[in-house]
Amino acid sequence: MPSPYETSQLESTPTTTGRRTVKQPGENPQVSDFFELSRKVKDAGLMQRRVGRYITRMIFLGLALAGAFTLLFTLGDTYWQLAVAALFGVLFTQAGFLTHDAAHQQIFSSGKRNAWFSRICGNLIVGLSYGWWTRKHGRHHANPNTVGKDGDIATGALVFIPEEAERTGFMGWVTRRQGWLFFPLLCLFALALHYNSVKSVLQNRKLKHRRVELALLAFRFISFPLLVLVVLGPGLGSAFMGVQLLVFGVYMGGSFAPNHKGMPLIPHDSKIDFLSRQVLTSRNIRGGKVVDWAMGGLNYQIEHHLFPRMPSAHLPLVQPMVRQHCEERSIPYTEAGLIESYAIVVKYLNRVGLGYADPMECPMVSEFRPR
Repeated sequence: MPSPYETSQLESTPTTTGRRTVKQPGENPQVSDFFELSRKVKDAGLMQRRVGRYITRMIFLGLALAGAFTLLFTLGDTYWQLAVAALFGVLFTQAGFLTHDAAHQQIFSSGKRNAWFSRICGNLIVGLSYGWWTRKHGRHHANPNTVGKDGDIATGALVFIPEEAERTGFMGWVTRRQGWLFFPLLCLFALALHYNSVKSVLQNRKLKHRRVELALLAFRFISFPLLVLVVLGPGLGSAFMGVQLLVFGVYMGGSFAPNHKGMPLIPHDSKIDFLSRQVLTSRNIRGGKVVDWAMGGLNYQIEHHLFPRMPSAHLPLVQPMVRQHCEERSIPYTEAGLIESYAIVVKYLNRVGLGYADPMECPMVSEFRPR
């Protein structure tokens, strides 16, 4: 079925990417190309729900959380509790993956059920505002790596757009070393997610079910730390919370970052068809079933961006179809290993921070940059 995010308009001039030419409607209508791929995917049954698979994941996650709380209560005053804190960080991230899938309408046939599952799981377990995240993530899907439209590449602690890298003072020092500081900064990513969630819910009075989200977030941010401090005491309890936040931030940020960072940036006013926009700006991560589980299906980023409502269990099944479709139309399809992808991100950030006009020395990047 066509993606709900297919909003890009087309222009009739061909787009060159490196040595290849991506043809536009006058020569080879790519909007028809996407509908052709979409039809094949739908006919193969890959858009059908996998509710049973998701229910199984929920049960295992629930049992794992119950086990983690049991360890918290029974291990006593020991530094092994820091390993339990790391376990909570992993489990909260896995809950985040389920929240992500439900927000994309992947789990249930009912939109309301998906929304309420994401709202409860995201706010109560992960500490992530469903309303804030869906608006932010929806804009990202509609315009990935598009300057001025994708908030994921907006300048903040890190700079992803070369033209915005000229900063002075302490932030200038950070920017010039931002590649090497990438993973240390991810240690603070959990705090940034929590802060933005609370800030959004407090400030956005038009947020749907705002009071529910506010109550769930308040319960999450008061009850869990308080429970930890009561059980472990102020010293070990504080260390426990620090480790949990660190693992959650690095794991969550490290799962999303390799998928688009270092891929082509698209100018704000560029007109490019949906298929090319989603494929050219996304990177898949190789690694088999272990990486599939560890990244919650986000390693199939190209397929996810083309079919955001497809259950994550079907993404590896649709990958050969998408890759072949892109090869037939000379659209570059990018894959990398996990460590390789992190190296690409670090190199890209360092080169942007040092003022390189072409951070990756990549023809695709220069092609999409404004002239």
